[in-house]
Amino acid sequence: MFSPKSTLAGLVLMSTVVGAHAAEWSDTSISWRYGKDFAEPYVGSGISKNIIGFTHSSGYKYGTNFLNLDLLMANDKDPLGTNSSSGSQEAYLVYRHTLDIGKVIANPDALKFGPVRGLGLTGGFDWNSKNDAGYNSRKRMLVAGPTVMFDVPGFLNASVLQLWESNAPYNKYTSTQTERYSYDPHPMLSLAWGIPFNVGPVPLSFEGFANYIAAKGKNEFGGATRPETDIDMQIMYDLGKPLGAGANTFKVGLEYQYWHNKFGNYNEADSAKGSTARTPMVRAEYHF
Repeated sequence: MFSPKSTLAGLVLMSTVVGAHAAEWSDTSISWRYGKDFAEPYVGSGISKNIIGFTHSSGYKYGTNFLNLDLLMANDKDPLGTNSSSGSQEAYLVYRHTLDIGKVIANPDALKFGPVRGLGLTGGFDWNSKNDAGYNSRKRMLVAGPTVMFDVPGFLNASVLQLWESNAPYNKYTSTQTERYSYDPHPMLSLAWGIPFNVGPVPLSFEGFANYIAAKGKNEFGGATRPETDIDMQIMYDLGKPLGAGANTFKVGLEYQYWHNKFGNYNEADSAKGSTARTPMVRAEYHF
């Protein structure tokens, strides 16, 4: 039987294989970031996390690939289990493939106008696994939609993506397993950017993403979800040249995340006020 979800997953897999074997450029990095004021819904704020990331982006004849895997390690304010003095761990994987329509039709300038460099189609997925005491997220999500690519130094992409999301949480406090539950399909407006600039002789870059995600209907417990806003941005300093390692090899900087109504939870109804995060971080990257 035909399934839009399985078809999309197949296209994503094929795009990954094609991109991997015909890459025209690529950038791979490992990163570390740390903040002391993360928040989790119904848990609260003031959670410290160390995050180790692996990121790969590449371009090939017809488009681009982006993959990011974060390993998030919290302190005991987001506990591993009931009465635990250890913090939770989480793995979160994101993959996006953008097909550049101008390149597909062998005319990269055909869809260029005004500030727009081109138009594309983006597909991909999110996947996570977390072992905290209260929710134990097992998110699975497919995404697809059009992308506008702006003509700026570096890149600036704006996408309108449809999301198909499900989860199957397990509550360790009550030993309750919730069967996998699919939310209503819902849209997301997504911006992603990486723009280099200089302050005098100092090489910097402004990087990040901003997502506005519509409400996704009822959650798995029958409660209404709310629209959420997730903005994560950083200013990075290129240490490569001063260290003699070449440009874009080592980067350090400051990062800030604002996440309101996290995961669709209504912040005003969250007595712990963990559904909105305002988190400054330090960040370091090594590119190879």
